[in-house]
Amino acid sequence: MSKGEEAVKVLGVWYSPFVMRVRISLNIKSVKYNFLEENLGDKSQLLLQSNPVHKKVPVLIHEDKPVCESLIIVEHVDQVWSSAPSILPSHPYDRAIARFWAAYIDHKWYPAFKGIAGAKGEKEIKVLMREVDEGLALLEDAYNNISKGKPFFGGDRIGYLDIAFGCFLGWIRVTETVTGAELISEAKTPGLAKWAKKFWEDDAVRPVMPETEKLVEFFHVVRTKYGGSA
Repeated sequence: MSKGEEAVKVLGVWYSPFVMRVRISLNIKSVKYNFLEENLGDKSQLLLQSNPVHKKVPVLIHEDKPVCESLIIVEHVDQVWSSAPSILPSHPYDRAIARFWAAYIDHKWYPAFKGIAGAKGEKEIKVLMREVDEGLALLEDAYNNISKGKPFFGGDRIGYLDIAFGCFLGWIRVTETVTGAELISEAKTPGLAKWAKKFWEDDAVRPVMPETEKLVEFFHVVRTKYGGSA
């Protein structure tokens, strides 16, 4: 174990796509860490002390210093464990483009996607599904432009934007299962369909990507408990 790895902890929950971002980035860098599963209904003192502002996961604790917010953590991991493979693009312009699309995913696409789970009635679901589809069409174009024919947004291997978007693939499959609608498919988004398969199979992703059946079961449990919100 190299210097700095002996004191790495991740506070999170197994089903969170944002927690998955952190775990994938650490796996890419071959950093060993302790994953501490939180109960968000009864948050630990460690979580409340480590993230007193938002009181949310994920939190990376490295040498007793907490870092919060998933994409900030991914960049921190890339900078601290700076040996190859890099996560962020090397060119400043490419980094800016990757950050732009990651922000689009979090602040524009994800709210519509998340809203589907708690939508009231067919009309609201259709509106949100249309927004999600429009976003996926934009991301399909972005993938084709950014990847330049290579398997990932990051080129030959997973990078920052792959992590930012790929963490949602499990929940995309859940939504497809629950609604019966195809979101990512060879017919609608052929580039993303190929990319998703490659991402899902990557050695850094497989150990932390939850099985679809397990996520679907969790979705129904939460939906029942909270009356339509997951």
